[in-house]
Amino acid sequence: MQNSEQEPSEIVMIGLSCKEYRVLVPFALEEFYKGQIYAVSEASKNETGGGEGVEVVKQEEFRSAKIRPGETLSGTYTVKIYRIKSKSPWIARKMLPDDAFVLREDCWNAYPYCKTILTNPNYMGNKFYIIIESMHIEDDGATENALNLPKELLKKREVIFLNIYDEKYLKETDIRPETNPRIFRSELTGRGPLKENWVETTEPVMCCYKVVQVQFKWKGLQGTIEKLTQKQYPRLFTKFHRETFCWMDRWYELTTEEIKEIEELTADQLKKQLNDPQKRGIFADDGRAIDRNKSMRNSIRTTIRKCGFWTLHKSRDSG
Repeated sequence: MQNSEQEPSEIVMIGLSCKEYRVLVPFALEEFYKGQIYAVSEASKNETGGGEGVEVVKQEEFRSAKIRPGETLSGTYTVKIYRIKSKSPWIARKMLPDDAFVLREDCWNAYPYCKTILTNPNYMGNKFYIIIESMHIEDDGATENALNLPKELLKKREVIFLNIYDEKYLKETDIRPETNPRIFRSELTGRGPLKENWVETTEPVMCCYKVVQVQFKWKGLQGTIEKLTQKQYPRLFTKFHRETFCWMDRWYELTTEEIKEIEELTADQLKKQLNDPQKRGIFADDGRAIDRNKSMRNSIRTTIRKCGFWTLHKSRDSG
């Protein structure tokens, strides 16, 4: 099992797809530390049930000089397993075995810096990974290289600004009154509802810089899968940070110790929810939309057969 002393930075330079998302939120740096832990716990519970969702395997303190070159970091190291078959696209569910929908997440949270690595060890092995590096800074998103990316990555990096007021990346089911910054007003802080120009009129303001690298090393599908994966993050990041803001009154007055206790209790709660019969959270399409576009589906299958992906899948099924 990967541990907190293993050096994840060895694979950072390999990723072909590199995007930097800059998410502006109305928090001070120390406030967001509590808010993100609370929101991760709540989001995990909201997405877990019926044998799918999040399982916390390990949660421990770490101190290491191997997470980020040139720095000794300390914080919390977490290992999680994500079971996501029902949350994956219909075409993927049709063509891939169950192991393809079990992801492992290794996370080193040394706030304001955080590194997360997602892999699929039982199916893709070292041919697939997602690396997310985050830095949180009290600014308006103007820091040019918040994560000190090397020149090779800066050349292919695409910067995308995300605003929790904006709904363009969200689906209709994501926009609910209880997690809508355009409606929510904090009774404890007086913040909100947010207006379109809230960044110019609201204090405090900070930016969550998130560099996402995706690699899918499978000839014929690499570029397509990497683009499809990156396409999910504007929605995920926007939704998460909207929820963090709108849940503010739940966590704002909690101490750091109380937040940590919630994090530990959540791990136990998730184990119970995994055994519940009811699935929860975001689900992918049911196939009807893709059925209406058979040419796309057939094109994907043709590409898969040409690159040997389909053959490998079938041989694993039969073996």
